[in-house]
Amino acid sequence: MKILVVDDDKNIVEAITIGFQLQWQEVEVLTAPDGEKGLDMFYENNPDIILLDVMMPHKDGFTALKEIRRTSDVPIIMLTARGDELDKVKGLELGSDDYLTKPFSHLELFARIKAVLRRAEMPPPMNAMPSFVSGDISINFENREVLKKAIPIKMTPTEYSLLFLLARNAGRVVPFETLLDKVWGPEYREQLDYLKTYLSRLRKKLEDDPENPRYLITERGLGYRFVKIGGK
Repeated sequence: MKILVVDDDKNIVEAITIGFQLQWQEVEVLTAPDGEKGLDMFYENNPDIILLDVMMPHKDGFTALKEIRRTSDVPIIMLTARGDELDKVKGLELGSDDYLTKPFSHLELFARIKAVLRRAEMPPPMNAMPSFVSGDISINFENREVLKKAIPIKMTPTEYSLLFLLARNAGRVVPFETLLDKVWGPEYREQLDYLKTYLSRLRKKLEDDPENPRYLITERGLGYRFVKIGGK
């Protein structure tokens, strides 16, 4: 497995590299000191996961994140020395999978990486089940294809996992805690920001009017419900 670390702080990069050498030796660590070189390394090496600092010279982490998301759904964890909630939400809205504030321990970093990689493993194909159809949205569970008005919609693994869980429970309210537990993991049960941001991302992709959704409905204080429109 290849991990790309993009950070201009040499001490952070060295600490992460040594941590993998000592505790996760099968991982190949690639490094880049800024956003531009990080993008070059990404295109050249096709890493399995990226640790991406927010504040860097030449291109900051948000700019690099947006460029990567144009072509890839590789798992990305944002790194920053700031604990600003707005930065956290901005990173999630732009497509990051997680967010880690410096300083952090090796154990915390490894736990986050393993959680992100676990989420990247989509639900297994459901060969025996028919495609899900609601209004102008359809989901083919066999090939994990999502269509809106017959047009394919690109989904990150986490977005698909969340949509999968809601669609499989269409018509029922799925509690916030259940969604966080099943999609992100039990350690994320209190992280409602993740869930709210990903629901917003799904609405932008699937709803005609994300501010007045037809399909992905918030049941205030309880959870979310996927509305089944038409069909049986």
